[in-house]
Amino acid sequence: MVAPRPTKLRSQRDINLWRIPLKLSLAAVGLFAVTLIPDILDKYGIIHIPSWFTMGGIDDARAILGAMMGAVATVLALIFSVALLVLSMVSTLFGPRLLYRFLQDWVTQVTIGLFMGTFVYICLVFLVTHQDPQSTFIPQVSLITSWALVVLSFGFLVYYSHRVAKSIQNPDMIGAIVDDLYVAAGSAHLPGPDEGTGPLPDDDAVLRQAENGATVSCTKSGYLQHIDHGALVAAARAADALIVLKFRPGQFVLRGEALGAVVPADKIGVIAMAIDREVHIGRHRTLTQDSEFGIAQVVEIAIRALSPAINDTYTGVACVDWLADALLTLAERPPLEGNWYDTTGRLRVWMPAVRLERLAKLAFDQIRQASAATPAVLIRQLEAVRRLAPRLPNACRQTLSEEAEAILETGSALVGVDRRDLEAAHRRARATLDELPREREESVKAPV
Repeated sequence: MVAPRPTKLRSQRDINLWRIPLKLSLAAVGLFAVTLIPDILDKYGIIHIPSWFTMGGIDDARAILGAMMGAVATVLALIFSVALLVLSMVSTLFGPRLLYRFLQDWVTQVTIGLFMGTFVYICLVFLVTHQDPQSTFIPQVSLITSWALVVLSFGFLVYYSHRVAKSIQNPDMIGAIVDDLYVAAGSAHLPGPDEGTGPLPDDDAVLRQAENGATVSCTKSGYLQHIDHGALVAAARAADALIVLKFRPGQFVLRGEALGAVVPADKIGVIAMAIDREVHIGRHRTLTQDSEFGIAQVVEIAIRALSPAINDTYTGVACVDWLADALLTLAERPPLEGNWYDTTGRLRVWMPAVRLERLAKLAFDQIRQASAATPAVLIRQLEAVRRLAPRLPNACRQTLSEEAEAILETGSALVGVDRRDLEAAHRRARATLDELPREREESVKAPV
C-alpha cells in the first residue's frame, strides 16, 4: 500500500520559536490558578484532601520544588543549546535556506514550551508555599500537578531527541522537501471562487498589449513570494481590466522596477492598490508558488555533499533520485502556467510561466558540474534520464537528451572501468530516448 503524501504546506512566512512557548507558559499560569482553588479550599476546611494525595510537610515541599525547578531549568538550557547546535549543523550541511524547516518544527516548539510552562508553574507554586508564625500553606494539589508536568516534559523530551536525530538525516530532509513540493504544486492550481478556465493565450500578444497599458512600479526590493490570484482576478473583473505581471514567484524585483501593467491604462487607480496588496514581496524565497525553489534546495544539498570538504557521494546519489521524483511530481502537477481567468473564461491575470524544461535543466546542470570526478553520481543521472524519458512530456525530451550528452562530456576525464560504466549508462539512456518517438508513431498507426 502506497503511503499518503502530505496535504498541507507549512507557511514559510511565519517563522518563530516564541509563539507556542509563550502560549504554553500562559496556559501554565492558568493551570496554576485552577489547581490553587482546591488547595485554598482545603486550607480553610471547606474540602479535605486525602492524606495519600499529599507530598509531606513544608520542608519536603520546598525540597521537592527546589529539585524540580533546578532540573527543569537545566534541561531547558540544554534544549536551547541542542537547538542552536542543530541549526548550526543544518546551515553547514544543508545550507542556510533550510533553517526555516527546523525553526517551524512543532516538536521543538512544544518541547521548549512544555519546559518553560513547567518552570513557570513550579516557580508560582514555590512562591505560594510558605510557613510563618500565623499559618502554613502547602498546596498539595499544585505539588502533585508540578510532578505530573515534570514527568510529561521529560517524556516529551525523549520524543524530541528522536525527532531531531531523524530530521537531520539526509534522506529524510531531501524527501521532506520533495513532499512539500508535491503539496505546493497541487495547491498552486486550486482555483478561487471567482476563477474559471480558458484557452491558452498568445504570450507575445499579451506582452504587446501590456506595452499600451499603465505600469505599476514595485514599492520595495525583494523576492516575489506569493500572488493571491483569486483576489487579483476579482479586482480585474470588477474593473474590466487585464493585469500583466512581469515577474513570477521566486524572481527578485528591484524597488521602482516595473512590477506589472494594467490594460486599459485608465483602470490603473483601482488595480494598483490591489496589486500592492495581493502581490507579496519579501527577503526570502518561499515554496508556496515557487517550484524552482524546491528543486534548488535539493540541488544545494547535493552540491554541498559533493564539495571536496565533505565528499559525500551517497547523499549526491540520493539527491539525484529524489530530484527525479520531484520532476515526476511537477509533470503530474505542472508548475504555474501564469494564466488566470474569470468565470466567463476571459483572461484577467497573466505572468511569465515556469516551464518544466527549465526545472529539468536546473535539476541536472549544477549537480553534473560538481560531479566531474564522481562517476557514481554521473551514472545515476544517466539512469534518471533513462527512467524519466518515457514519463515526462515531449517538450522535456530534448532537454533530457541534451543533459545525457552533457553528462557524457563531463565524464570525459574518466578512464578505465569508470569510463566504460559511464558509456554503458549513456548508451542505455540514449537507446530509450531514441526509441520513444518510434513507439509513439507505431501506437498512432496501430488499428483500434
